[in-house]
Amino acid sequence: MLKIYNTLTRKKEIFKPIKKGFVSMYTCGPTVYDYQHIGNMRTYLFEDILKRILLYNGYQVRHVMNITDMGHLTSDADVGEDKMVKGLKRVGLPLTKSSMFKLAEKYTNVFRGDLKKLKIIEPDVWCKATEHIKEMIELVNRIEKNNYSYIGKNGNVYFDTSKFKSYGQLARLKLKGLKAGVRVGIDLNKKNPRDFVLWFSTKGSKFKNHILKWQSPWEEGWPGWHIECSAMSMAYLGEHFDIHCGGIDHIPVHHTNEIAQSEAATGKKWVNYWLHGNFLVMGKSKTSKMAKSAGGFITLQSLIDKGYDPLIYRYLCLTAHYRSELIFTWQNLDAAQNAFDSLKNKVLEVKENLEIKDTRTEKITKYKKEFLKIINDDLDMPKALALLWEVLKVSEDELQNNEKYALILNFDKVFGLDLDRVKKIKIKVPKEIQKLLKEREKARKNKNFKLADKIREQIRKQGYVIEDTTIGPEVKNL
Repeated sequence: MLKIYNTLTRKKEIFKPIKKGFVSMYTCGPTVYDYQHIGNMRTYLFEDILKRILLYNGYQVRHVMNITDMGHLTSDADVGEDKMVKGLKRVGLPLTKSSMFKLAEKYTNVFRGDLKKLKIIEPDVWCKATEHIKEMIELVNRIEKNNYSYIGKNGNVYFDTSKFKSYGQLARLKLKGLKAGVRVGIDLNKKNPRDFVLWFSTKGSKFKNHILKWQSPWEEGWPGWHIECSAMSMAYLGEHFDIHCGGIDHIPVHHTNEIAQSEAATGKKWVNYWLHGNFLVMGKSKTSKMAKSAGGFITLQSLIDKGYDPLIYRYLCLTAHYRSELIFTWQNLDAAQNAFDSLKNKVLEVKENLEIKDTRTEKITKYKKEFLKIINDDLDMPKALALLWEVLKVSEDELQNNEKYALILNFDKVFGLDLDRVKKIKIKVPKEIQKLLKEREKARKNKNFKLADKIREQIRKQGYVIEDTTIGPEVKNL
């Protein structure tokens, strides 16, 4: 049975879909005003693993992801400027509708290209915020009719959090005595600090010249960022669905507000399981999560420009549990490259030496069951990788190469590392290792095997192994 950690209950739960054999899943997509950094991509990789595991378990999955192309302010708490406007200013484009759509299309295409490079399965439904204004207005209308909103003097429609009794449950928020601060916008039009905007009005607003605005039952304006995900997920998955995912930074504001407005509108539970991926952090500091606001963020293209295969980053992400922080350093990425190169060489070795023998189904079944048990324990990819390495290293008596290869292909349905397409990798051997190799060959030629073994051990301690072949020694990663 698949067990997943539900942020809402703070515990692992057995996954039980609303509809047998079918999973409805919504994942928060990008705001397309800039490139996505590799910290963002870690979240999309975790969601891809979840989706692959659901498919591996035999479920049919309907996956919906939004594209935010307006309305997301630079602060989650309804303050700052629109990120799309910020993007236009950054690249020097005129502040017009056509420029905004052009910018959104550019970064949407880049994002989709990054997904492809990382072998992330695309969602079944892409939905743009600007194409679903009607659904958002209808949802705000329902919230208003249920008496969960009010209109401020500035014309904005606000959600009244004091009327939603379970507000803050997802994030375990302490609301008593709460004052406006960093994550809570200072807005004198709000009755409560945690109240949030459902619909922005141009009336008396610093945003009166906002590029994108629509007519509404209230004032001319545009929807708040939070309402977009609620409206679009309901449009494609219904008012009650299985899974909602995102990064942990979405828990205290965005996802908390989504739950409040959705359940206030429908009067029933909205989502059964909430899953959140942890941060990618720079170096060893737990406070230095990768973020665009900090500047100097690293994109996938940055890795490619430095000569790294995007799948090396995917492999690195597999080495940490999705609920744990993952430390990014170039040294860690190099270590992942060495491990991934070694893995591909091992796989190629198996592939090139397939025996024409009957496959022992019981042997394969044993390892498949173990793999399923591991991945179904809250997507434990580090342990799953360890099992793959175990399969590669066991003796021929335990597993024949044809059996190993069948397991490799089966496991890779979840890993997504393209292990069926591996090619021979030429190891880059450092000069100091090449020098030691020459000394070892000289020692062997002089039949000084004690010295040759000593040098072999020196080389091994530096992360390389020597295999003596009929055409000479071959150096591989350990």
